[in-house]
Amino acid sequence: MHRSAPRLARILACAAVPVMLVVAGCSSDSDDKEKEGTGSSASASSGASEKPEPTVAPAKFASLPDPCKSITKKTITSLVPSAKTKNGTAAASSDTAYRAGCSWNGLDDNGVKGSQYRWLDVAFTRFDSDQALGSGADRAQQDFTKQVTKTKAAEGAEKIVEKAVSGIGEQASLITYDLTKTKEDFEYATAVTRTGNVVITLTYNGAGYAGAKTPSAADIAKGAEKAAKEAVAAVAQGTGADKPSGKATDKADDPKKSGSGSSLDKTDDTKSDSKPTDKKTSARKTTVKTTS
Repeated sequence: MHRSAPRLARILACAAVPVMLVVAGCSSDSDDKEKEGTGSSASASSGASEKPEPTVAPAKFASLPDPCKSITKKTITSLVPSAKTKNGTAAASSDTAYRAGCSWNGLDDNGVKGSQYRWLDVAFTRFDSDQALGSGADRAQQDFTKQVTKTKAAEGAEKIVEKAVSGIGEQASLITYDLTKTKEDFEYATAVTRTGNVVITLTYNGAGYAGAKTPSAADIAKGAEKAAKEAVAAVAQGTGADKPSGKATDKADDPKKSGSGSSLDKTDDTKSDSKPTDKKTSARKTTVKTTS
């Protein structure tokens, strides 16, 4: 009997080991589940706090019209009598999908009454929507302000007057000023307009030669506004003023980065140094230097 007591104690001790292990195992599983639950909850909370990056509005116009067709032939005949090229002269551009322009100039010889010189120039700049740079409309609005400032800073300009104009695109400013060049007094009017993601800068100027009177500032301004309206309409039509398509282009642009505020690859019209064009009148020979 004395020998069996220790043996019984050893048996009971051994029998108790598996129970402890089972309890320990259950405790470990419970802890792991709690940890997993905490991690999953934190991950879900983190995901819920992340906000999607805002997207910019798509650009309204995906192309530019032919600048030399953006003004009707009837208007060209009216504003630039005796234009050298009725179809206009396209401005040099590295990418006409983003920058394009055209100009017309001519001398209307009135014999002993002198001659009238006129120049009309239109330039288009289009901006894409870009996630990093902003929407096409916002970028165009910035360029609109830049072009107005640049126009008012024209070298040699005097009596500069700026006024807002309604009914031409979404934004429009008309800047008029006097400028003396080639020993003649010129009247200038520049209409800077914005429609959607496109900025149009249209300049119209003129002078009287051989004793002819300088055109009135009011007539030059009126001509610039008329041509600017046609240029804006051509953007919406997507083709040209003489051949309307009837539909605006609303396709969103690819996020291509066009140069902000880039101008056409052409010479400043106030610094033109072209060779003079000689025309004879019945009274005397009139020499006119072709300028813008």
